[in-house]
Amino acid sequence: MTDFPVSDLRSVEIGTPDLASSVDFYTRVWGLDVVAEVGDKVFLAATGDDFHVLELKQSDRAELRKITFRVRSAEDLASLFAKTVAAGCTVMREPGPADAPSGGQRFVIREPQGSVLEFVHGDQQKQGTIVASRPNRLAHVNINSAQIEALSSFYQDVLGFRLTDRSKLMAFLCCNNDHHAVVLAEAPANGLNHIAFLMPDLESVMRGSGLVVDKGHPIGWGVGRHGPGDNVFAYFIDPQGVVIEYTAEVLQVDDGYRVRGPAEWVWPPGRTDHWGIAPPKSDACKKAQISIGFSGV
Repeated sequence: MTDFPVSDLRSVEIGTPDLASSVDFYTRVWGLDVVAEVGDKVFLAATGDDFHVLELKQSDRAELRKITFRVRSAEDLASLFAKTVAAGCTVMREPGPADAPSGGQRFVIREPQGSVLEFVHGDQQKQGTIVASRPNRLAHVNINSAQIEALSSFYQDVLGFRLTDRSKLMAFLCCNNDHHAVVLAEAPANGLNHIAFLMPDLESVMRGSGLVVDKGHPIGWGVGRHGPGDNVFAYFIDPQGVVIEYTAEVLQVDDGYRVRGPAEWVWPPGRTDHWGIAPPKSDACKKAQISIGFSGV
């Protein structure tokens, strides 16, 4: 298997203009648990091994503040810092102790297209478990890019990710056996497209989605099965306009996986997923997918 310096996607930080409302949604509706509160920031965990998968911070607007990746070793952390600086990234935090209660060593940079990335090693983890119909960990983050090939090259050449598939509008990138941890979507402006949470199985996606619907939040797209990655999906919009996804059964890949191009990822007219049963994406979901910017941009 490719020698990845980044081992996995750990967490994301979202800015919210109504912290209490966001915490209520992600605990009461989405299935996460509050594990720490520090100042105006709340840390929420899924059921898996990560101390937390989501940070919510009081902000003037809904925004993506940070994506955090776990790094394999202290040596890789130092090497990645040097590579990101050489690639022209803005240093937000020099290598040192992490600010989050999960601890570890970290550095934080802003990549050339505007998203803030944190890389951490030695952070605290917990003894996770599988709980039906609740998120176990993050699956992927999807980033909008006005220059998708440049950003794809950054993830591959600087951060050590590998391209797994390229559809007409999206580039799929992996850092472990999951088909993708990062997806880049062609868009008029840079920003957040959506955040995907991994559910234990297809049944959990279905039942979990039903519970979210029961609590007054309609499905924005799905339930269906994607092409690249072959994962099951159901998209929702949180109270502040952030698109979030329940997903499961993500394709596992190795170095023998053949990258497919746009010509091989084409649906028949009217179809938006593998199964052909997902209704068209709602207008509200499409709008939300291009409405969340990066912090400080």
